[in-house]
Amino acid sequence: MNRHSPLPAFAIALAAVALTGCAVPQASGTNAVPPVIQHIHGVAADPRGEDLFIATHGGLFTLTPEGAITGPIGGHDFDAMGFTVLDDALFASGHPGTQTPAELGSPNLGVIRSDDFGESWSPIALTGSTDFHVLTAGPDGTLYGIASDGVDLLISTDDGLEWTRGATLAAADLAATGDGLYAAAEEGLLLSTDNGATFTPVADAPLLYTLDAKPNGSLAGVGTDGALWSQNTEGTWQRLDALQGAAQAFTAIDDERFIVVDDRGIVQITADDTTILAPAR
Repeated sequence: MNRHSPLPAFAIALAAVALTGCAVPQASGTNAVPPVIQHIHGVAADPRGEDLFIATHGGLFTLTPEGAITGPIGGHDFDAMGFTVLDDALFASGHPGTQTPAELGSPNLGVIRSDDFGESWSPIALTGSTDFHVLTAGPDGTLYGIASDGVDLLISTDDGLEWTRGATLAAADLAATGDGLYAAAEEGLLLSTDNGATFTPVADAPLLYTLDAKPNGSLAGVGTDGALWSQNTEGTWQRLDALQGAAQAFTAIDDERFIVVDDRGIVQITADDTTILAPAR
């Protein structure tokens, strides 16, 4: 879930301003000096309310439904290549920024954890050695990741302290549900029911490169055809809105509400409308 795709970056001015000549509604609200964000790697819901966490090249930001932005949270400017939320804990991976404390690791952060919603971070595993570009959490608390320099699935069942190797897996994204661990791979959607030891193809699924689990246990993702796809609880897929450009990040906020970062900016998509929460600059 909530990971980036390896695509060229674009800058986003995180203030809600009108898009000239565009009929898509936008959220209201402005900042006096809006931050400019580059390289959005992930998006996730803040469990405390309706805000979003935006994991970026320059730290973790908060975006409100009205389009207001704050951050980087805690002044931390690390490059959050991998990011996921597990209950009230935040987990991240990537590279240090210019203001990142040395104890968090260099040249790679390994796995770091925050228990105060990003105000402070602690190193917990693989410090200095590993950069997860895919990082997600399952409903049972298991963490799954794929490092930037490998194709082995890495698995932790103790809140990220110890990691073991699973299947060799060239996957663009991962999502875990009660049914098992899903992977968006070049050969199609795969499923593991043995905690990542082996994977088998999922029939009749679209070819996806981003993936997330919805609260009802079904999946959603962005396909290589440039469209948002949503699965129902019976396993049937429906093609929804077409994106503008490729998706840099994606998450399912609830069963029918999705956030995608594409050429328009940070966009909320529901069955009824599409709202640009933060326009691309």
